[in-house]
Amino acid sequence: MEASVAEVERILCYRFKNRKLLEEALTHSSFTEDVSYERLEFIGDPIIGLAISNHLFVTYPKLDPGRLSILRSANISTEKLARVAVRHGFHRFIRHSAQPLMDQVLRFVEAVARENHSVVSHGGSVKAPKILADIVESIAGAVYVDVAYDLEILWKYFRKILEPIVTAGDLEQQPQPVSTLFEICQKRGKHIDFKYVRTKTSTIANVFVDGQFIASASSSQKDLAKLEAAKIALDILPSLVPPTSKPCSREIPLNFSTDEDGNTIVEAAKHRLNEYCENKKWSKPVYRVEKDSGPSHDRRFVYSVEINIAEEGRVLQASGYEKSRVKDAQNSAASSMLLTLIGR
Repeated sequence: MEASVAEVERILCYRFKNRKLLEEALTHSSFTEDVSYERLEFIGDPIIGLAISNHLFVTYPKLDPGRLSILRSANISTEKLARVAVRHGFHRFIRHSAQPLMDQVLRFVEAVARENHSVVSHGGSVKAPKILADIVESIAGAVYVDVAYDLEILWKYFRKILEPIVTAGDLEQQPQPVSTLFEICQKRGKHIDFKYVRTKTSTIANVFVDGQFIASASSSQKDLAKLEAAKIALDILPSLVPPTSKPCSREIPLNFSTDEDGNTIVEAAKHRLNEYCENKKWSKPVYRVEKDSGPSHDRRFVYSVEINIAEEGRVLQASGYEKSRVKDAQNSAASSMLLTLIGR
């Protein structure tokens, strides 16, 4: 373990005052019951988010909060952080007793090696294992604690670890296919829907526009099938759905993507839902936890969101998908509410 700690310190260009912190940051819960990276990941997760938020806020003084949120999400997503772990070889130093999990990691490492070196803002051919993003967050947490919770010092050492940082230009050059498909249909007043068929070995994603079948693709992973189907649909769509001046009923611009399970989501959903409610002069959304279960190393959360429309005498409610983080569960609930409100 001493050699691993020394090598990670070399990668970070930082020598720990308390090297036990780094040992803890590299230890998966399967290795021992006494210690794991979970506590450091807990603090590292929001700290990376705050550091990136500060950087984007200063770098893009004219960018609106919604776009800033999307840009932040691209920089702290599981897909992005997992590639950070692979690029620096952090996966080589994880202490574990879970070989099937590491087999997934190695498949992902091989897939990343086949990618070109440009920024990947919406995932690749293999789904990123969450453990890789967790390790980056736990290492960040370890550094943050070791520098006495000084965010500026953390950023000094960790910025180069997170590079290349996804920029606004990167997102414009690599639009997420599912998001782009929804946006095009939104502008043309069309309703888009994804339907899935499961076989023994794969999932088939079918794209429908106003009930008309457009395209399909299959993969062993639902989200990848959806991604490929969206790409095919984008190629076919112009000939089938001509541009129209028909206005969309939506009052705020929404960007769509998929979560780690392949479900359609609204990006920066909590922020967009707040905007929607403000435009309607409705009360602010209220979030409630519906499910909090699982062992400490694998907590799962489901949240619901409620909007009280006093002038109409009714209450709207929607629930999100099960997530491993509270903020993701709340965003999922907000996304479900928005998709309901706009009739998706």
